[in-house]
Amino acid sequence: MARFTVNASHHDPYKDFKFRLKWDGRYVAGISKVSALKRTTEVIKHRDGADPGGERKSPGASSFEPITLQRGLTQDGEFEKWALMVSKAAPLKKFQKDVRLEVLDDAGQLVLAYTIFGCWPSQYQAVPDLDDDTLVTEFEAIVLENEGWERDTSVSEPTGPVGRPQSRSARS
Repeated sequence: MARFTVNASHHDPYKDFKFRLKWDGRYVAGISKVSALKRTTEVIKHRDGADPGGERKSPGASSFEPITLQRGLTQDGEFEKWALMVSKAAPLKKFQKDVRLEVLDDAGQLVLAYTIFGCWPSQYQAVPDLDDDTLVTEFEAIVLENEGWERDTSVSEPTGPVGRPQSRSARS
């Protein structure tokens, strides 16, 4: 369960979401959006000497797209702290982290989990464009480069009852 250092009695924000992220052994507060996990394998085209008119395709190197994390502005400084490590040119081993993405069902039970390897922030947005004429929610964002991801196959489908989550008042 996430702990807020400033207001310890604050309700748990993870019960309202259907996913959560963890790094450095702790869940990161309030993440509301995570971009897709995408892997692309380069296609190498070549010709077979026995068939000069036909084209063959083989797999080449695979690459993993950056992952964007977004959340409303909070007092939690984890995004900024991590981005500062990179901008201060710390050694790669100091700022590269593995991140765990957990997907939950409506009852809050863990149904899928992925480990994303070798993440580091290539972009950090502290605040969006500020305009008092719009009703846009302010958010911060971080873009994570990564060296790939893998599904945690030890996470299996929940065997307990699957149902609607408790009401907010029953969870507090």
